Amino acid sequence: MPQVTVRINGYAYAIGCERGEEQHLLAMAQEVEKRVSRVRNLGFSGEAKVLVLAALLMADEISDVSAEKLPVETHNAIIAGEQASKENAYLLEQISLLAERTETIADALEHD
Repeated sequence: MPQVTVRINGYAYAIGCERGEEQHLLAMAQEVEKRVSRVRNLGFSGEAKVLVLAALLMADEISDVSAEKLPVETHNAIIAGEQASKENAYLLEQISLLAERTETIADALEHD
């Protein structure tokens, strides 16, 4: 298994990878280092804190990309589901009102 040395946050790490994945691993390490530099430029320090903030930046970017890739059909289905849920709540309320009216009418008929 090949090993690649990557530098992140001023430290060198020897990381194992599959054969042929060396350049990909180096590119990913550069992406991490970009976020680390961004965090440091914002004035943060401390190895652990900088790495956590860089990881959170990357997680936020992944979240944004994932949201953008949500298929239109899925997005439309979510909206339709939310609308159906609102309609169901309204119908349930109407049924409850009708049930109360029915009980009131039944009580009135029983007492006549």
